[in-house]
Amino acid sequence: MTTKFAPISDKLTVLMHGADYNPDQWLHDPKVLEEDIRLMKLAGCNVMAVGIFSWAAFEPTEGNFNFEWMDRVLDSFAASGIYAWLATPSGARPAWMSAKYPEVLRTEANRVRNLHGMRHNHCNTSPVYREKTAIINGKLAERYGNHPAVLGWHISNEFGGDCHCDYCQEAFRQWVQKKYGSLDALNSAWWTTFWAHTYTDWSQVESPAPHGENMVHGHNLDWRRFVTDQTVDFCRHEIESVRSANPSLPATTNMHMIEGLDYRKFAEVLDVISWDAYPTWHEQVDDSQLGASVAFYHDLYRSLKHKPFLLMESTPSLTNWQPVSKLKQPGMHQLSSLQAIAHGSDSVQYFQWRKSRGSSEKFHGAVVDHVGHEHTRVFQDVAKLGETMGNISDVVGTVTPSQTAILFDWDNRWAIKDSQGPRNMGIKYEETVYAHHRALWEQGVPTDIIGSEQDFAGYKLIVAPMLYLCREETGRKLEQFVEQGGTLVATYWSGVVDEHDLCHLGGFPGPLRKTLGIWAEEIEGLYDHDRNGVTLAEGNALGLQGEFEAGEICELIHSEGAEVLGTYTSSFYAGRPALTVNRFGQGRAYHMATRLKDDFLGSFYKRIVDEAGVARAIDVDLPAGVTAQVRTDGETDFVFLMNFSGAEQRVELDARGYRDMESGESAEQSVTLPVNGIRLLTRQA
Repeated sequence: MTTKFAPISDKLTVLMHGADYNPDQWLHDPKVLEEDIRLMKLAGCNVMAVGIFSWAAFEPTEGNFNFEWMDRVLDSFAASGIYAWLATPSGARPAWMSAKYPEVLRTEANRVRNLHGMRHNHCNTSPVYREKTAIINGKLAERYGNHPAVLGWHISNEFGGDCHCDYCQEAFRQWVQKKYGSLDALNSAWWTTFWAHTYTDWSQVESPAPHGENMVHGHNLDWRRFVTDQTVDFCRHEIESVRSANPSLPATTNMHMIEGLDYRKFAEVLDVISWDAYPTWHEQVDDSQLGASVAFYHDLYRSLKHKPFLLMESTPSLTNWQPVSKLKQPGMHQLSSLQAIAHGSDSVQYFQWRKSRGSSEKFHGAVVDHVGHEHTRVFQDVAKLGETMGNISDVVGTVTPSQTAILFDWDNRWAIKDSQGPRNMGIKYEETVYAHHRALWEQGVPTDIIGSEQDFAGYKLIVAPMLYLCREETGRKLEQFVEQGGTLVATYWSGVVDEHDLCHLGGFPGPLRKTLGIWAEEIEGLYDHDRNGVTLAEGNALGLQGEFEAGEICELIHSEGAEVLGTYTSSFYAGRPALTVNRFGQGRAYHMATRLKDDFLGSFYKRIVDEAGVARAIDVDLPAGVTAQVRTDGETDFVFLMNFSGAEQRVELDARGYRDMESGESAEQSVTLPVNGIRLLTRQA
């Protein structure tokens, strides 16, 4: 296993700290750039993302280009030791383009073309839009590809959404024709005999529509896959258009948790993964559940390429678009930013550097407020973080030593939400995945978030919550994983459909039935007020005791060789299996037939982690709301102790010998973490 990667750019070999910078909003006042440079250095910022929505400033009218303002920005950066992720500006097109070439504008699912405005309001298939992006990108690459301040390409911005124009309809038809080869194969995969939907000509295939076809689940699933492929292809088109001038410059695009795109597909064309995180900190007194869910996404994006990623956007204070614009309380900026580094980021960057004076994001948080100077609480928080990051750059390129993985597939997510049962009032797929991840996070267990197509080798424990869409191949891989000594944890609503969203025949959980040693005969969705429970069998293999509350989903299963660890307490299926383990080959496969709460999951995973021999970041019982994460270069472990509990906490260290990451001095055996506190430690690997 690789224990340390080279820095993302050889121009900047320390942790990256910076923000989205929009100097094109301030061209009327040249003194702003000079002042911004001073403030960037004061805040310990070394990199900015520039040009993200600057197309109108670069090309104010068709074919007439103006790059002098960007020359001044990048030359000033180079003179001051500041670097840039230079963006391609395709996230928002200039008005002249929409007026002259309306085909570039997106058509919604209702088949109505949008007016000019907003951002991401473009068609990824449009030949004109592709031509225009290639032109502007090529000129940027030619002019700046070898500029000393440019360390990489920031491709567009937060790709998302879909287009249903005629170009996209034809592209979708070609996509399904290539995938299936014949109409018979298409009709079989989409089960079009349902409601007389059989296709007799390729021209009849079109995208799902609210006023047309939207009930064929295989069709819906393939449309989402097509949208991902088309968006990835557009991203690839953009990357190719900037590569020629300097092929060594890395390319990234800032991702967000946008449901419509499978980001694993982007990993194939990007050099580095980056994402934008905007949690609603302080929505509750205790931030531990939110902290755990943010950790899940850090783990997810790190796992896309199994190497360090970038936190490309976050807020240094608040957002303006969430239901409540809550300020970060003292300590939270340091904690939440270093949490990203703890989980594998080599950067902390913000939206935005300087607050816009007008339009929709003028009240969004920024390093530099409208007051325009450094004498603000937020600026001081950013400067303090900058100092810390400057002291811990040995962590750059180090890896997360994960022996545990959670399966999270985008097409499984899409299919579950389209399934129409067993609980349409909330199947809670994401919440279920978060809960299982949280139980591991609370123990300080490093965890990867992987797809079913990825390699399972090297893991000791794989958790597969609600693996509803389970390919035969995935079933075989998990069977082999368990047979060779791995531990699998699966849940209800697994092994139900294949990659076409067609139900597995012969009994659920389909390809997992042999591995889990059970047959799931029925599944019941419960109302919120319904209650059931699970009683643990006396002397069960896990050594757990007592009764735990269950709800929302109850699967009625039969053991086919699996040992029953717990049974239901009520309803007509009281006494039937609710928790099982199947000893299969050299490993074990556990199945939870019902949704269980955090109290059970915490106890369960504590035993599972010990049984599977999974390493924790630190070998102690952590207080509630405190987590530990670790990165390593093979010689030194970098340990992050983080307190999201909302109260002061004390942590006893294990006996491995720790030092303070910044000072290098020996750490005391007992560490006190204040509210929103974090402690950075090292030890010998």
